[in-house]
Amino acid sequence: PDLTGHEKFALGNVKYNISRIHVTAVELPSASISLLPGSGIKLVIGNASLTIDMNWNIRTWMFKDSGRGTVHISKVSVTAIFSTPLDDTDPMSISLTSCRTTSGDIDIKLNGKT
Repeated sequence: PDLTGHEKFALGNVKYNISRIHVTAVELPSASISLLPGSGIKLVIGNASLTIDMNWNIRTWMFKDSGRGTVHISKVSVTAIFSTPLDDTDPMSISLTSCRTTSGDIDIKLNGKT
């Protein structure tokens, strides 16, 4: 979905819109899944990266501008624990019980005029 909003600064409001958001690359060089006896599943992803392309535009009382942008997020680590109840009476269900995510680097490139 598009991201639209505004931020207030000392010199006035900035309205922004980020649209046409597309994930163009995902790398998962280190990923593992393990069973946690009696409780669920543990997912660990290390050193992952993600690249996103988008259109952007901003508007202030003084100027407006728009263009294309790329965001590259690297050194991403995720550890997630999912619980899987062992009750035979209900259909199989999985619940996220904990999740921790960290990222190392974020590189943002904005090019003007679409």
